Amino acid sequence: MPRPSPAALQLPVDDNPGACSVPRGGGWRPGARWARTEAPAGGDAESQIAALPAHARPPMRELGRRSEAATHPYRGPVPAEHTALVQATVAAFHAEPLALVGKVGRREEVVATCSSATSLGITVGMAATHARALVSDLDFRPSEPDADAALLDTLALRAVRRWTPIAAVTPSDGLWLDLTGCAHLHGGEERFCRRLRAFCARAGFTARVAVADTPGAAHALARFGRADVTIVPPGRIVEALEPLPIASLRLSDTALNAGRKFGFETVADLLPVARGPLARRLGLPTIKRLDQALGGVAEPITPREDAEAPVAERRLLEPICTAEAIERVMGDLLGDLAELLQARGLGARALRLTGLRVDGGEQVVAVGTSRPTREVSHLHRLLKLRIERIEPGLGLEHFTLVAPHTEPLDAVDLGAVLAGETLVRDPARLVDVVAGRIGPRAVFRLAPVESHVPERAVTRSDPVEAPGSWPAWIRPIRLFARPEPLSRVIALMPDQPPRRFEWRGTTYMIVAGDGPERIHGEWWRRDAETWAVRDYYRVEDEKGGRYWVFRRGDGFQSETGDLSWWMHGVFA
Repeated sequence: MPRPSPAALQLPVDDNPGACSVPRGGGWRPGARWARTEAPAGGDAESQIAALPAHARPPMRELGRRSEAATHPYRGPVPAEHTALVQATVAAFHAEPLALVGKVGRREEVVATCSSATSLGITVGMAATHARALVSDLDFRPSEPDADAALLDTLALRAVRRWTPIAAVTPSDGLWLDLTGCAHLHGGEERFCRRLRAFCARAGFTARVAVADTPGAAHALARFGRADVTIVPPGRIVEALEPLPIASLRLSDTALNAGRKFGFETVADLLPVARGPLARRLGLPTIKRLDQALGGVAEPITPREDAEAPVAERRLLEPICTAEAIERVMGDLLGDLAELLQARGLGARALRLTGLRVDGGEQVVAVGTSRPTREVSHLHRLLKLRIERIEPGLGLEHFTLVAPHTEPLDAVDLGAVLAGETLVRDPARLVDVVAGRIGPRAVFRLAPVESHVPERAVTRSDPVEAPGSWPAWIRPIRLFARPEPLSRVIALMPDQPPRRFEWRGTTYMIVAGDGPERIHGEWWRRDAETWAVRDYYRVEDEKGGRYWVFRRGDGFQSETGDLSWWMHGVFA
């Protein structure tokens, strides 16, 4: 017999097809419609649906709600097994704390933890049995120190080839990069740190970076500092290390236990104590580590050697100690290295000179260049600036010159020279020499940035990079990093330049002015700049001085500014 058709059911859904994409719950949902909040006239809808046989009940989509999560309408189909695998992997990654366990002496200890495990109280050095008792679902995996060392060695080799001539692996989990003479090649220390952390993030690592005058200070700040990126100005090591715990000095367990016994908690507690009593309490290695971090004792590092890097060596019959003899050996090594570079069609971007002393110690100096070069005279001039840093001791008997960072360099076309044409000199040579004398931070080029706010529209860049195009706006030759307030300003509202103002204790009488140039705040950066307005004026005083001043606010709405006046720059 044919099955009787069920009676028409009144569903709690509007009949208006125009209201069809936004449910009252909030989120966008394809096929959804507005649902009524009042009950239908035909009775309780749920009881009517329950009275129907299973095959005659309407699907969930007809009821204005979904039985599964909605996907974006323009998203392509995803295999079910792939979705399940991804969801399971992500959930497991975020849910299960992970700890690496290694053999330390006769027991198993935790050697590394993830952030989830750390938040649960699992710390490095804790016994594995204790960690299992604290967190039952802790995921334990054996550590692989050999694989970790191989990975760090690979990263150090990459650093030598691309960033710095001297890179070394620190114990277990870090790298030392010597930025002496090459930070300006990467846009400065701050920019280099950002690029380095971005590289580590792409590789799947969480990195903390510190830049300091000594390897020990950089090691301590990278592991025990508060910020992910710490840059210590030259000569400020003591202030940066004082709040750190004494464990940041890489002390032994015996020294750490003795420090706790005598009440030494931070580096600041060690500084006022005389070296003799401190050595008796904590041992001579503690004094050495403290002096290495502060720069009182040199801490040589073993650089990572690139097997493919061009190398020139000299083994001397007798040790040498004088600067003249070292300079002569430098010239010979550069001649040999230049021949190797020319044969490979390469130019050096970094050089590292290593001198072996008769007592087994090493003296290492490094230089960097703005552009690849194999000109012996230029490289020799750069290395001569580093001779004063070499301590020969009883004498140097073996020298090695390596070009760890090279780039392709074509041969020089001498046709124009033979024809008598004048060649344009490369400014990179001057930049290298000046940076070697006064420091890499003092040599830079100003480059434009896409921003209307004046203090954000300029940045420092590599001095040999091609300059970008500057906007046609008139800007002062000297722009202050931070605007300075003006007082006792007399100006007609709403759009007239000031007639008089006081700046740095001096009163200025204005005889000419031009403006305003209105600049709005960048609302996408901060909420405080949503309504911010600045009106800039170019003014000239009675003595001929020209200034760039601005007023906060448009003069009509209080949300745009407090109508205060500021000095932002000086024209020539």
